[in-house]
Amino acid sequence: MAKKGKKYRAALEKYESKKKHTLAEGITTVKEIAFAKFDETVELTMWLGVDPRKADQMVRGTVVLPNGLGGKEKFVVVITQGEKVREAEEAGADMVGGDDIVDKIKGGWLEFDSLIATPDMMGKVGQLGKILGPRGLMPNPKTGTVTMDVKTAVQETKAGKVEYRVDKTGVIHAPVGKVSFDAAKLTENTKVLIDAVVKAKPSTSKGRYVKKVNLAATMGPGVLLDELTLV
Repeated sequence: MAKKGKKYRAALEKYESKKKHTLAEGITTVKEIAFAKFDETVELTMWLGVDPRKADQMVRGTVVLPNGLGGKEKFVVVITQGEKVREAEEAGADMVGGDDIVDKIKGGWLEFDSLIATPDMMGKVGQLGKILGPRGLMPNPKTGTVTMDVKTAVQETKAGKVEYRVDKTGVIHAPVGKVSFDAAKLTENTKVLIDAVVKAKPSTSKGRYVKKVNLAATMGPGVLLDELTLV
């Protein structure tokens, strides 16, 4: 394990790292111990009692955070055709097209944050699976990025829609805002995300579902939350 720097170790000394905090206490602590010179992202990590190797225990979805994520606005691309082109443009998409965008991505272009596609274009978008899949950019009906409701998809993505997905170890990592957000906004965002994950509990999951939760700024140590007060 890499040796942590002086600022990281100093941050650890400012709070009880093994204590489980309420959500309000946790957010206050994360803000107090943040030390980077840039506006760090605050990330929520949840350890879940699921087996992601089983298809019926995959936890995945999206949620629109009420206070957004802050920082640079997402660059949103829409692959569609016909009247949906204008709908996407009017909704605020940064780039809209069809075969031209598919070819551009095949050529190595990946300078975007989110890709939305209408169902009638998935035959062509499917050709991009090996490129987009490993980068988490492949459109998917479960995350609302394959849809005929292009307007809503674009607007929600621009507003701060966050995708959460359990990894192969049963853990979810997702951003909830910036350190510069006031505590009330971070609390609201975090609660909305936690509630969404709890509601997404698979019916086949046995035993305790939420096993461990923490919050951390980009460069800082994690602050444990009391999972029993969150669900």
